[in-house]
Amino acid sequence: MVDKNDASNYRKVLEKRICKNKNIFDKYTSELRFITLDFKFLSYLRSILIFSEMKIDLTHINPFLEKDIVNELESRVPATYETIYKRTGAGNDFLGWVNLPSEIDENLLANIEKTAADLRKKSEIFVVVGIGGSYLGARAVIEALQNHFAPLAGEKPLIVYAGHNMSEDYLHDLLAVLDKKDYSLAVISKSGTTTEPAIAFRILKQHIINKYGEQEAASRIVAITDKAKGALKQLANVKGYKTYIVPDDVGGRFSVLTPVGLLPIAVAGIDIRALVKGAVEMEKQCKENQTVDNPVSQYAVVRQALYVQGLTNEIMVNYEPRLVYFSEWWKQLYGESHGKQHKGIFPASVTFSTDLHSMGQYIQDGLRNLFETVISVENSNYELRIPNESEDLDQLNYIAGKRISEVNHKAELGTVLAHEDGGVPNLRIVIPEVSACVLGELIYFFEMACAVSGYMLDVNPFDQPGVEAYKKNMFALLGKKGFEEQTAELNKRLGLC
Repeated sequence: MVDKNDASNYRKVLEKRICKNKNIFDKYTSELRFITLDFKFLSYLRSILIFSEMKIDLTHINPFLEKDIVNELESRVPATYETIYKRTGAGNDFLGWVNLPSEIDENLLANIEKTAADLRKKSEIFVVVGIGGSYLGARAVIEALQNHFAPLAGEKPLIVYAGHNMSEDYLHDLLAVLDKKDYSLAVISKSGTTTEPAIAFRILKQHIINKYGEQEAASRIVAITDKAKGALKQLANVKGYKTYIVPDDVGGRFSVLTPVGLLPIAVAGIDIRALVKGAVEMEKQCKENQTVDNPVSQYAVVRQALYVQGLTNEIMVNYEPRLVYFSEWWKQLYGESHGKQHKGIFPASVTFSTDLHSMGQYIQDGLRNLFETVISVENSNYELRIPNESEDLDQLNYIAGKRISEVNHKAELGTVLAHEDGGVPNLRIVIPEVSACVLGELIYFFEMACAVSGYMLDVNPFDQPGVEAYKKNMFALLGKKGFEEQTAELNKRLGLC
């Protein structure tokens, strides 16, 4: 038998090691007076310790790989890690994310948690104002971990987003809702002059001041921006907004584990410490194993090998709708990091089985220039079984009694085999569950693999020069000062003069 203190210590060790969901631990340790360390319990502990690690399944991709190409890429792996850790490659001034998880200050986490708690108390709605990496990482985590029907389930505050588009109707509808609800907001922009969030914040700032007055409005606005310069920082200093810093050496698409992502995630009521803990574990694995056996290396090498072989499109596949925005975050991470110098893999995403009834036909029988990366989730958070019906008119009694997750998993495996037979390589990234800790691992996994893949592609993974092209044209067409010559030229091309 084990006394209460020992049982509590076992719980802490397990949480530190595997970061499992609270309900899993509560099943065994909510009554901490006594725990019998019988064979069943020990077997359970052993299984989850083994089960906790993210796994890469290359079974359905190896037949497509050309060995010589793989060998050449694998020979570059050690030097690529050295480039990253010694900061000798292109874009090395934006490698702050590499050691970020393990270097996050305890005081910062505590401060974010306190701010989030204060905002939760006074807000029915929390608005995240940002675009690209300034909101996608937070949204990916929040939508992965909150109730699928959060607005209807009464979860508060409801997290909504602004500044990620320039739709007049979208902002109008948002303002109409905010008229009737108590709300707060975070505006996320390093400069404060990025057009989309700047427009949204100007409108929302006016609205929140009109609703609450200057002083109360200031207590409901958080600015996440540069530490010393920029329009937003200047405004925050004048108005007295609570501020957090966007680190100089962390680009937007790599910023989810900074206050950019952590504050909105905390306001949503999600455990940011578990998220960081998962990232720390993956950071540690990468540092300790800078070889081809590292799952990060395997993913980077395989996708680059397929690219060299002419497969230029990668589709991220998930079978859980809660991961839709994780795919959106991944698409920005890889598209913006690698799509330059007229090269790079085009990242796309689908949600199965929904998209098997739309995009499934193309993937099965279309142009053979693509491969799939499947995020496979082994365990659901809840259990729901298919009932038996005496009439069996829908002919489903053959699966009566089975969990829906089992049917979903068989659909996944059947699809992998079908697509493999159709000439589409399938790489599976298997995770035990969708939890804060696992998402932290997955975030760092994809960030590091993005850097490794980018350097193998011989591009700077940390700049985005192409993003400026549309902005210059937009400024000219809107008549911004200094763009007069371009304005005339573009208007002529568009037949507007």
